[in-house]
Amino acid sequence: MPRPSSKDKREYGTVSLPMPLIERIKENIEGTGIHSASAYIAFILRQIFSEQHMEVLDKKAEEEIKARLKSLGYL
Repeated sequence: MPRPSSKDKREYGTVSLPMPLIERIKENIEGTGIHSASAYIAFILRQIFSEQHMEVLDKKAEEEIKARLKSLGYL
């Protein structure tokens, strides 16, 4: 997965995760060409939130996810 260029206008934030989870991600991406745990997490979240995958979630599940993200301060 290529790194964003200096011309990339996207803004970035920070998300905190438990170190054991980060270490597990790093172990799982070793040798895959994915350069960091952050890149892997961004890839997975894009997959989850893509239209194709969002159709799989029913409205109740979507509301539960939004409520959880809000309680964690992400929304």
